[in-house]
Formats: sequence, structure tokens, C-alpha cells
Amino acid sequence: MELLLIRHALPVRKELKEGIADPELSEHGLTQAEHLGVYLADEHLDAVYASSLQRAQQTAMPVVRDRNVDLLIEPDVAEYDKDSPEYVPVEELKAANDPRWQQMLDGTWDPGGESHDDFHGRTVGAIERIVNEHRGQRVAIVCHGGVINAYLSEVLGLGTDRRGFFYPNYTSIHRIAAASTGERSIVTINETSHLRGTGLPIGMFQG
Repeated sequence: MELLLIRHALPVRKELKEGIADPELSEHGLTQAEHLGVYLADEHLDAVYASSLQRAQQTAMPVVRDRNVDLLIEPDVAEYDKDSPEYVPVEELKAANDPRWQQMLDGTWDPGGESHDDFHGRTVGAIERIVNEHRGQRVAIVCHGGVINAYLSEVLGLGTDRRGFFYPNYTSIHRIAAASTGERSIVTINETSHLRGTGLPIGMFQG
């Protein structure tokens, strides 16, 4: 089967004193998601999943629009900061030289919640369940940068603590060929041609 892991579009910044931030998409993010939907319109998808967080579900809506599929919610592909009271796009942390940015660079940032092993097990396990349920099909999962890092690091054999080994751009597509015999092959990483030339932000290293 062919698996498409898709990072959500750009969300708004949200910082709360208590509760769960769970931000919605920004105006740029909504437009990014529309471009994603157009880009994938000619590809057959047997199923489309999204995490339980707003930014993933809103990104997925243009993908399922005009298709004879429902958007399926999979809570176990939510990001490691799913219960955090704050969400700040990493580009803003970098621009402000926020201490959290340096902590991300040197690997000491701890958003709380799950351990590396627990996060890796939850997300990789959920993706493998979806793969096993859709043999011979093409399936998209709209999720998060940490989740994509976890699964690709699993495929590459990098270990459970490499959830930040590369940076997935907004609405980037990562294609994996998953054989029923267990082999997993990465086909593409950071596919973002649908955003090039639009003037929309793409990610931390591309504009």
C-alpha cells in the first residue's frame, strides 16, 4: 500500500494560562490547505485520516472534499504537545530567539507529557494499525511534524529519540511504500510543490 503522511498547515499562535491550546489554522494555513486539496485532487485515496487536533482536521477538509470518503479521526497520531496550554509556531520561536528554540536545537526542550519511547510507540503503533487495515490501498494521514519524524525514524532505524531529526514543511507530503510482508520504503520526503510560487510560507527554511 501507499501511505501519505501529511503535516498540517500553519496554525495560529495560542498561549493559555490553563487548558489545552489546540489552535486552529491561520489565514495562511487555510489557504495552504486549499492548495494541498487541489494538488491531491487527481490522486485516488481510499481513506483519509486526521489526528484529533484542530489544525490537522482543518488541513484535511479540502483533501476529503468532493471525494466519496469520510474524514476518519485517529487520536493516536496527535502531536506530543497535544495537551499543552500553548502552541507557538517554531518559526516565531526562531525569529524571537526564544530560549525554547535553542532548547530544540540542542535537544534539551521538554514540552512535558509523554516520554520519547511512549510517544514513539503510540504514534508508530497507530500508523502501523492503519497500514494493516488498508492493504493494497492508498491512504493519507494528516498529522504533525513530530509524528512524521517518529515514523520515518522508525523506517530508517534511527531509534525512538529522533522525533526532530528533520523539519517537515507545512502541508508537506511524505510517501511511504508499505509491503504486506513488513518492508517499509520511503518514496518522497517534504513534497511541497503545491506551495511554491504561491507566496505562502512553506516552513522554517523555505519561503
